[in-house]
Amino acid sequence: MPVFLSKRRPDLIEYMDRDDCDPHLLENTYRQFATINLLLSQWKRIYKNELRPLMEKGKTYSLLDIGFGGGDVALKLSEWAKRDGLDLQITAIETDQRAFEFARQQKAPDQVTFRHCSSTDLKSQSRAYDFVISNHVLHHLSKNQTLQILDEAKSLALQKVIFNDIERSDIGFGLFATFARLIFRNSFIVPDGLISIKRSYTKAELAEVAPAGWQVQRLFPFRLLLKYDKN
Repeated sequence: MPVFLSKRRPDLIEYMDRDDCDPHLLENTYRQFATINLLLSQWKRIYKNELRPLMEKGKTYSLLDIGFGGGDVALKLSEWAKRDGLDLQITAIETDQRAFEFARQQKAPDQVTFRHCSSTDLKSQSRAYDFVISNHVLHHLSKNQTLQILDEAKSLALQKVIFNDIERSDIGFGLFATFARLIFRNSFIVPDGLISIKRSYTKAELAEVAPAGWQVQRLFPFRLLLKYDKN
């Protein structure tokens, strides 16, 4: 249990979430998401352990990425699936128009589609996907918003839901404050990353918020997976 960061701070607002934030720094932030996710978010490991075992060659699978940010997670998942000879069709959605415009400029394969909409929109359309994932979204939400998005993700998924986020930690905060400054410059990565840690859940807090049937798993370094299996 954190001592310095003993209480979650959902009242804090990240710089990139402000309408008047610097557009140049924001674009650099979207671009640098690919690096920070590669270093810390462990999606390659999640893909290997949680998604790939549920797929087989010769079949087509669908995946929804809720809140794609810079779009890099969707692109990487598509790349790994293609290397494994798997047909994975990915729909990545984002409610922030600025993030959507950035993603539209990226070179994406035919298997990846970026859309400017919400999970609420897709649920109202009775859409369904084999897998539903989300990266670094939960810490942005209030408890009620969290419960809503979990319900929507569960409704949209045919097989599995995975929310991947930060676990609030004094040690993690200190390490990020020290080393991220050496790598990420001219963006909101460092200040917003520190705010994100303060906004994030501990494992016990997330387990308390999550409805019945959801599982919370720790993942190194300072990560939490919130999972729901439909099978």
